[in-house]
Amino acid sequence: MARVARLTYYPVKACGGTDVPSAEVTPAGLAHDRVFQVITPEGDVLTQRPHPVLASVRPRVLGDRLALSAPGREDLVLDIRRDGPRRPVSTFTWHGEGIHQGAEAAEWFSDLLGRPAELVGVAPGHERVTGGRTPGTAAFADGHALLVASESSLDTLNERIAAGQGEPVPMDRFRPNIVISGWAEPHREDEARELAAGTAKFGYAERCVRCQVPMVDQETGEKAGPEPIRTLATYRRDPRGGVVFGMKAAVLRPGQVAVGDAVIVHSWAGPSPSTAAAEPPLTATASRPAESV
Repeated sequence: MARVARLTYYPVKACGGTDVPSAEVTPAGLAHDRVFQVITPEGDVLTQRPHPVLASVRPRVLGDRLALSAPGREDLVLDIRRDGPRRPVSTFTWHGEGIHQGAEAAEWFSDLLGRPAELVGVAPGHERVTGGRTPGTAAFADGHALLVASESSLDTLNERIAAGQGEPVPMDRFRPNIVISGWAEPHREDEARELAAGTAKFGYAERCVRCQVPMVDQETGEKAGPEPIRTLATYRRDPRGGVVFGMKAAVLRPGQVAVGDAVIVHSWAGPSPSTAAAEPPLTATASRPAESV
């Protein structure tokens, strides 16, 4: 039986994740997931794509406080501002507002990145409609509430990487919220249309087109080479361009989910053509930046 193997939320978009044994599922995804983001003074989101060092930041939500730590940096603990000065912000195609989290946070991230930066949180009344096959909402994720991946998909990928004399990659390279175990076939998550775990229910939105973020070591915050994009390009091409791994989902029913919960698929699509290894390789630079970071 398929089960939830891992649950991870990412308090600050593009920064490190927090693994938890159980989580509340809100309409916008796992509680605390991407409820903060780092922006330029003009309000544009800053991510690992130009700033891989963000992966080394370890944020923790401690009730009404946010703790930030990174190698070689002094830890910062700040009171979360639920309301206050607002900043116009953008998360790629979405435009809205965020609550400025203060000068200390801005200075901390500016020093880390070597450029002016600010930290904002989700504002009261936050409104966002996400697309795909199942509409929904999200906080500051790239486009959808959840990213779902399976252990069998990673196992197959790593077998192919090893066959090409490369080094296997861990699941955290893909920054999923929910990891599923127990499926014998890889990429079954692509075919699930409605699924439930715990008391929550999810709907398929679209497959996740990957950019260069999976080539960043999520522990060190350094670019680690061409894998896994190079190998994915040999068998996971997407008609829209780029390569795919994992699927994005919307929340159909909020609830609670825990590691070990059974994953029940209520409806399936037909077999995904993406598992066929019949296309020529795609260079890593051709991947379209459309994933949740």
